[in-house]
Amino acid sequence: MAQKDRNSVPAYQQIHDSLQRRIDAGKLVPGEAVDSERELAKIHRVSLMTARHALASLERCGLVERRRGVGTFVSSPRIQINKLMSTTEQLAGQGLTAKSKVLLARIVYDEQEIATKLALPLDSGIIKLVRLRHSADEPFSLETCYLSATDFPKLLSAPLSRESLFKILEQKYNISLGHADEEVDAMAADAKTAELLGIPRRSPVLRIRQVIYSTQKRPLIYVSGFYRSDRHRLVIRRFRENA
Repeated sequence: MAQKDRNSVPAYQQIHDSLQRRIDAGKLVPGEAVDSERELAKIHRVSLMTARHALASLERCGLVERRRGVGTFVSSPRIQINKLMSTTEQLAGQGLTAKSKVLLARIVYDEQEIATKLALPLDSGIIKLVRLRHSADEPFSLETCYLSATDFPKLLSAPLSRESLFKILEQKYNISLGHADEEVDAMAADAKTAELLGIPRRSPVLRIRQVIYSTQKRPLIYVSGFYRSDRHRLVIRRFRENA
């Protein structure tokens, strides 16, 4: 029965599924070349048209990108800025798993600029959480999050290296996240950031700074993140008002 079910799946879909499993398992990582149409046709004993159809299907799903005259490569994770999603949720939507290495997690009292952004008294205790984010065993972002220590007691004892911060806040503290105001720009990586992200010093990185609000429009989290520009793309949908 299993063989019959497999034979009922179109050949292009079988190739699609095979490559997607390799991407999901981290055997093919963002930026890595995948087999060409001719190679896929030979490996799977199908026509060039079928192999081309498989790659087109993967491209429609955002799993690969085809560069004319160069080849086909595993796509970089996309940052969708029309949705408020955690990094864990962003990657999960692409069949990838986010991992975190906590570099710093403590309460600080000297972040007056951050206190202002979070509408807190200037002498407030603020949780500072610095995490190096990985996917497929490769670092792709360095994120620093700030939250009120008073509003989120015992947060530092939560499994911050394993769980999504959004998930922890929503489930443990009954927080309902609403929207984020973001600033996005590009800059050159300093020596420390470059070393952590595994890129040459002064390589371009994408910087995203966010103030994340509850559904009651209260500022809850300030995030400053540096993202490898060779591993992330912004995906923006813009609408034109009707005349």
